[in-house]
Amino acid sequence: MVAEVAQPACGGTCLFLGTVRDGPDEHGVTAIEYSAYEAMVDAEFGRLLADARDRWPEARIAVRHRLGTIPVGEASIAIVAAAPHRAQAFEACRYVIEGVKQRIPVWKKELRVDGTEVWVDPSGRPTVRPSDHPSHV
Repeated sequence: MVAEVAQPACGGTCLFLGTVRDGPDEHGVTAIEYSAYEAMVDAEFGRLLADARDRWPEARIAVRHRLGTIPVGEASIAIVAAAPHRAQAFEACRYVIEGVKQRIPVWKKELRVDGTEVWVDPSGRPTVRPSDHPSHV
């Protein structure tokens, strides 16, 4: 992804990796299962990146979000932004990750060491019990 955005005019490159974690607030997470309606996700990613390019026209940005079961310690999302100056690269990278959290319809379910599963909204808060959550196609 770094090579995908690199160009001679870009002096700053920012790489963000969002990894599945199991800290004290995660209650024994072993993995997160990500699911999405891929056509909708692809379209919204296109709009998000177009918005970022409007804000930073000289920047080049790449993003990948994994779907499926991602174990603790592995990256679920990667964003690389290259721009003429480091501040622009950092700003563009942050803009994209915040946009992903607000705009991209990816559902996540925490899988826990005790066998429970908890659906989580994009802000990171648990939502409904698994038996109450509608199934997604």
